Amino acid sequence: MRLLALAGVLLAATAAAQDTQVQRGAYLLQAGGCITCHTAKADDAIPLAGGRALESPFGTFYAPNITPDRDTGIGNWTDEEFVNAFWEGVGPGGKYYFPAFPYPSYTGMTRDDLLAIKAYLFSLEPVPAENREHELPWYLDTRLAAAAWQSLKFSAGRFTGDPERNDEWNRGAYLVRHLGHCGECHTPRDRLGATISGQEMAGVPPRGDNKGTPNITPHPDDGIGKWRKREIELFLELGLLPDGDFVGGSMAPVIDDNTGLLTPGDRAAIATYLQGLPALPRATAAE
Repeated sequence: MRLLALAGVLLAATAAAQDTQVQRGAYLLQAGGCITCHTAKADDAIPLAGGRALESPFGTFYAPNITPDRDTGIGNWTDEEFVNAFWEGVGPGGKYYFPAFPYPSYTGMTRDDLLAIKAYLFSLEPVPAENREHELPWYLDTRLAAAAWQSLKFSAGRFTGDPERNDEWNRGAYLVRHLGHCGECHTPRDRLGATISGQEMAGVPPRGDNKGTPNITPHPDDGIGKWRKREIELFLELGLLPDGDFVGGSMAPVIDDNTGLLTPGDRAAIATYLQGLPALPRATAAE
């Protein structure tokens, strides 16, 4: 009887741990902005079933289905395959990913965080939804091009905190640089599409119909140097600008699906990190 009771306790503890991991994964998935990118722009779109068009100077990429459907989603992926996709930019079967999937940022994430996200995704209802082929010029329409890009521009590696900074700054660095991958939109890129070292969060200049993205370094004129910390936190929570207006455009869904769902502590950490960046003028052109 005692053995049966002990077995029951162990099973209950295991189930509780799994539930906790799934809940944590749900939060991390929101913090990582996965819902925004992996849900099509349609009123009846199923969250995370893919199909969203991601336009770039190199062509149009379509986000894949990341529900646990075994035929069209990620239902057959092992833990190692899942982690390797984020850390190395390589999927099952040695499939190299284009950096439209922001693995250059996700490579810094911890294994525990990634497996928590996987646990949450695998707790969802599988959705059969075929992935759409990217629309790319002929010279990029091959995974060999993705492999070549990685060999030139990608460096894998986990996040390590700065011992000279406090815990809040380091948490903000992890959220901004890796999990939240803010630099993928707010850091200018070179002609091969890699973010430019030394211009972190300096914004992306307009190009054609694309209005670019703002400088979010603490530069007093070009960036957010005149914003108080609380104003940054309110912006991340509600999309409220210091002048009382609300943000629109592509940032609005980021507020709704991502930063607005973070804990107050994580928003404060992001604000602390952004205020500690070098104050850079807004980027003007690609290198």
